[in-house]
Amino acid sequence: MKKVALVGSTGSIGRQVINVVCRTEKFKLVALIANSSADELLRQIKRFTPQYAALTDLSAAKSVGELPDGVKYLSGEEGALTALESCGADVIVVACGGFAGLKYSLKAAELGIPLALANKETLVCGGDLIMPKIKEIMPVDSEHSAIWQCLNFDRNAQFDSLVITASGGAFRGREWNSLTNVTAAEALRHPTWKMGAKITVDCATLLNKGYEIIEAHHLYGAPYEKISAVIHPQSIVHSMVRFADGATLAQLSYPTMELPIQLALTYPERLDCALPQLDFTKALSLEFLPLKRKDYPLYGLALDCGQEGGVLPTALNAASEVAVNAFLKGALRFTDIYTVADKVVCRTANERVQSYEQLDLADIFARGLAEKIIKEA
Repeated sequence: MKKVALVGSTGSIGRQVINVVCRTEKFKLVALIANSSADELLRQIKRFTPQYAALTDLSAAKSVGELPDGVKYLSGEEGALTALESCGADVIVVACGGFAGLKYSLKAAELGIPLALANKETLVCGGDLIMPKIKEIMPVDSEHSAIWQCLNFDRNAQFDSLVITASGGAFRGREWNSLTNVTAAEALRHPTWKMGAKITVDCATLLNKGYEIIEAHHLYGAPYEKISAVIHPQSIVHSMVRFADGATLAQLSYPTMELPIQLALTYPERLDCALPQLDFTKALSLEFLPLKRKDYPLYGLALDCGQEGGVLPTALNAASEVAVNAFLKGALRFTDIYTVADKVVCRTANERVQSYEQLDLADIFARGLAEKIIKEA
């Protein structure tokens, strides 16, 4: 059995990882790590009795109830890292959101344990740090998994260019200036995917698609001019790879995260994941539309930060996280997510990335500046 350590076990992606693990007898959960959802983590612990469990939020960690025998329970970020070091995992799945995910990914690299990655910030913020160190990385995002599959699971395979698809989010077809007064409830109505609130808003702004281009740059060694994105409303084609001879390969499936999660854990073997097959005997339309940067300024800002490199992607990520949180609480207009992020990026002195500590400081600075800009607005 493959021993799996799961970081972010109580989140949206983490729960889907657990669904995949339960589908076969090929996996054993040896570590469960979450942030603050004490009750849900306790339910998971009782169900799976991992060797190690941890809550990183020190306050929430105190509220975990009685544990089954044989489970070593730790708390705080250091406790979580100790759990990863000690659990004997064959693969570490980083499924938590936010900048904190980078630290766990770097720990996987340090330990020489293959990493199944569903955390965007690992590569957006720390791609320059982790890629030279990581032993093996299996992408879990549907877009990057699609590229990986088209390259026959070889991230070093030759290709001409990459095309990443985007649903267009909740406001596809609307101009940016018309979105000033949209509500959080409207932004969270994603047309094809069910995800957490932050990533769903990032889909509405297409910030996430800019992030995915940065990730593809690091994962596949592609120059930015060789990576593009298109609007694909059906979310059936998850990405495409073009080759020098004019051929294009695409990966198609109904939208679900469980397929790329499972494939990251089982490749090159493919197992049933309870996903219906596409039926090409019935009418099926696949549309591809140009992505207009003027309608998605956060997408353009992400591309600019990626191309500049250094600490700017970290500043953008931190600022946008603060701004999206304010929007979800009703304290900021939707279009001002871009305004806040742009101001923070413009006020950040760029530096070449040399350490996690440097990125941590950039993250803290950007968050504080974003909060200040929102309060002064």
